[in-house]
Amino acid sequence: MKPKIGDIAPDFELLDQDGVSHKLSDYLGMPVVLYFYPKDNTPGCTTQACSFRDSFAEYKQKGITVIGVSKDSVKSHAKFQEKYELPFILLADTEHLVAEKYGVWVLKKMMGREYMGMERTTFVIDKDGKILHVLEKVKPQNHAEEVLALFD
Repeated sequence: MKPKIGDIAPDFELLDQDGVSHKLSDYLGMPVVLYFYPKDNTPGCTTQACSFRDSFAEYKQKGITVIGVSKDSVKSHAKFQEKYELPFILLADTEHLVAEKYGVWVLKKMMGREYMGMERTTFVIDKDGKILHVLEKVKPQNHAEEVLALFD
């Protein structure tokens, strides 16, 4: 079940693109944008990641931590980050356990085929770990600007 606005964001621990462990609770005291995306190096996910990259200075200026999560491996994340010069954390949820905690590991359909996959969803979490916004069925273009506007 997907956490709702006002809920405390479920804590977790995953490895980033450099193999470093991160817990969501490590970021208490600062706002966090936690975005789940389907797959590294696909058109929509690349557009979304580059949108956050291009707005990153503004996020940093406001003290906001940006964290991307997909089921890709640490190695895949490292290549994706390097290729597009992404200045934020990418976490490897290879067993999709965190995606399940957040209710974003869902049944999807493409070309008549059904499969389980990551639903593109963003959670905006306040400095106390409480969910302020849940953005579902996100459009990758200009998503970072849309999220940043929530902090004005």
